[in-house]
Amino acid sequence: MQAVKTAAGFGELLRVRRERIGLTQQCLADHATLSVRAIRDMESGRVRRPRNETVRLLADALRLEGRSRTDFEEAARRHPLVPESLGEPAAPPVARGAIVGREMEAEVLTDAFAVHGDRLVSLVGLGGVGKTRLALEVARRLHLAARWSVRWVECGGGPHPWRGVLDDLVPGLGDRPVLLVLDGADGGVDAGQLDGLFHHCPGLRVLITAREARPLPGGQVIPLAPLPVPAPELDAEPEALAQVAAVRLLLSHLSRLRPGYTLGRTEAPAVAELCRHLDGLPGALERAAGWALVQSTAQLVTRLAAVPFTLAAPPVVFGARGDLRDEVEPAIRRLTDRQRALLDVLVDEPGDWSGEDAVVRSGWAPQTCLATVHELLSRGLIRSVAARDGVRFTVLNLCRRLVREEPGRRLAPVGEVSAPLFAVAAAG
Repeated sequence: MQAVKTAAGFGELLRVRRERIGLTQQCLADHATLSVRAIRDMESGRVRRPRNETVRLLADALRLEGRSRTDFEEAARRHPLVPESLGEPAAPPVARGAIVGREMEAEVLTDAFAVHGDRLVSLVGLGGVGKTRLALEVARRLHLAARWSVRWVECGGGPHPWRGVLDDLVPGLGDRPVLLVLDGADGGVDAGQLDGLFHHCPGLRVLITAREARPLPGGQVIPLAPLPVPAPELDAEPEALAQVAAVRLLLSHLSRLRPGYTLGRTEAPAVAELCRHLDGLPGALERAAGWALVQSTAQLVTRLAAVPFTLAAPPVVFGARGDLRDEVEPAIRRLTDRQRALLDVLVDEPGDWSGEDAVVRSGWAPQTCLATVHELLSRGLIRSVAARDGVRFTVLNLCRRLVREEPGRRLAPVGEVSAPLFAVAAAG
């Protein structure tokens, strides 16, 4: 953990350290000879400058040494980022469920704002990939640990529906640290208006969630991939399988709907296959868990293998609506001719493949092909996979099925798509 991590707040640092070594608040309290209420108050931000003796006991219980211990102690001595005289910072909306499998992404995004000082970040990805839930977690961390105010605007996907709302926000922002979340800004964001906000509000940071990347001056675009899915070799190892992010999320839903549910060797292969079939998409896994009230995971796998796009939201579920097609098809529909042409080739590539493989299969100039792979990755239709020999990719299973259902345009001849890299990056 970087030394500058302390800027995100002692309470958040304490929680991250505790969870990394697998301790509950009660266990940490027992090891540090403190009350669980004291641990809870520090992590929630109600106590932001604990006594030196308390910090020493916590550092001992967390087994911190060297630089890690120094950073921990410095975080406890750091003055609050927001003076109490400014009043209680505005809180973000309360999430309806726990966040599972996005610990690393939440930490990276929180650091982007609180540690590295980024002012504008766009989180992009497929519908149902969990952009809103991740944004809620980042907002919660910044609010509790760093005492930031949060302004949350539901954009609804339309063209600039937030303009009047932002005009009303400006007078109340001032100089204090504020995170403005523009959730579902699929219709785009007015760069000029954002520049005006940044000029008048020095402490403002903006997080945009959208299905498609729309680069803005000075902004950082972060594609959000689906959750990692298990490799087939884990199917017979329930304990290892249960540690994979997509499986963890599915099991968290199943355990609520079927109390006492445990992942045994008999059901493990079906659970793993279901996660792979649904590409680790959180929204899709949520729907599948809802149907687990009336079908086993093995029955769901059989159903989806035959007709994959009939998995609509069950009558009673956690809030998801629509079906699998609603999450993936819009991204395919928005592809340019060039992007769709390359995708049509890549869906027939077995297993995973490298950028160099895509160049060979397409016959395109390397810079053109690699730029198009980059665009498909940012749209969420392909994903990176772990590899020892460099970066490799695979097409999402659901995307593969949809493309094969409705064949697109044939791959253009090499001469028609050999534009230089900078021209390709500006296109479509």
